[in-house]
Amino acid sequence: MKDNHQEDSQLKRGLSTRHMQLIALGGSIGVGLFYGSSSTIQMAGPSILLAYLIGGLVIFTIMRALGEMAVEEPVSGSFSTYANKYLGHFAGFLSGWTYWFMWIVVGMAELTVVGVYINYWFPDIPQWLTALVVLIIMTLVNLANVKAYGEFEFWFAMIKVVAIIGMIVLGLAIIFFGVGNQGEAIGFDNLWAHGGFIPNGFHGILMSLVLVMFSFGGVELVGISAGEAKNPSKSIPSAINNIIWRILIFYIGALGVMMVIYPWNEVGSEGSPFVQIFDYVGIPAAAHIINFVVITAAMSAFNSGLYGSGRMLHNLSVQKNGPKYFKTVSKNGSPHRGILFSSAMLLIAVVLNYVVPEKVFIYISAVATVAVITSWMIILLAQLKFRKSKTKEEVAELKFKIPLYPLSTYIAIAFLLMVIVLMAFIPDMRVALYVAPVWFLILFIGYKAKNVKK
Repeated sequence: MKDNHQEDSQLKRGLSTRHMQLIALGGSIGVGLFYGSSSTIQMAGPSILLAYLIGGLVIFTIMRALGEMAVEEPVSGSFSTYANKYLGHFAGFLSGWTYWFMWIVVGMAELTVVGVYINYWFPDIPQWLTALVVLIIMTLVNLANVKAYGEFEFWFAMIKVVAIIGMIVLGLAIIFFGVGNQGEAIGFDNLWAHGGFIPNGFHGILMSLVLVMFSFGGVELVGISAGEAKNPSKSIPSAINNIIWRILIFYIGALGVMMVIYPWNEVGSEGSPFVQIFDYVGIPAAAHIINFVVITAAMSAFNSGLYGSGRMLHNLSVQKNGPKYFKTVSKNGSPHRGILFSSAMLLIAVVLNYVVPEKVFIYISAVATVAVITSWMIILLAQLKFRKSKTKEEVAELKFKIPLYPLSTYIAIAFLLMVIVLMAFIPDMRVALYVAPVWFLILFIGYKAKNVKK
């Protein structure tokens, strides 16, 4: 009987290396790159490339810290389990519930984004209806099995990748061969001709780092999916090591091309920067192509959010940090109860689409930023404790060590603390600094109440 119960709460390893690669990629390329990039460019000008490079190196450090633990202990729920084991039960409780909350918040925003862009084609369809249909479809995909999730994520991410590579290739054709510009090569003057490479000074770079880091949120899904990877010792290092070049190509490459073709202070002034590039070359369906890509990007993020939130509820239950109800999985290995509960919470987004002005979703992004930074901070702190718990012989045998330990870990922690401080200077982001202490207090009270019941 006991063995059957163990089977009932065990997730299945159904994700191949191909799935893991694209989950990492899908997590680090969101709607923010397609439509939100113009706001970061306005903050820092061409030097936004430096901000993404710095942010990318910090993300690589965080992911290597997570990877060091995930290869040794590949469990679903990832850093919440490591926090529980190495930092104490409250850290596991706080990180797990905060990460679940982050994906619910992000999921609400992404559902609304899908509604907005479907309206571009079908203005008569109410936004709430689109949100409801997408919620139902993605819930069914996640309930099927982990392979179905991996397959959807693979193709969603592939669409984003093809769009970005297409935009970079077209951009390079404009820059070097004058395509769409009567055959005259544009050159690189726009990178320094409008107030210099750092037009708003280092203050602009610093302020942009908050939004830059938010755009990387979701990349840690590789760790969450480790418990369902077929060959974690191979697929996790491969997915994590490829993150840095992806960031270089997709973020720095795409934004660099935009700012070479258009003066930085004109990027995004007429809609999406991506649409502008496709228009420049004379592709008549540019707006429709990018609209389709943004919808798939939003659905990809929502798909990942539902996956991550369901797995985290399952993991919290296994840790005894959440209701026992979420521990059971279906015959095909899906934590169906956690997925359905998260879907029920996301129904709030369908209701919000009746009444919520767009400004609220800026606030939602701010709250999600604090939540994901909390998760990243816990990954780094858990890795320090993880390493200290090992003997010299055990450290020597680690298969996927973080480079430059412990200096790299401490630098990443200091950087994340700086980003939290910077949020206080951005009015739209400041609201998160009020919400976060309230959320942590609610969790603390919930944790104490849970232990009193014991």
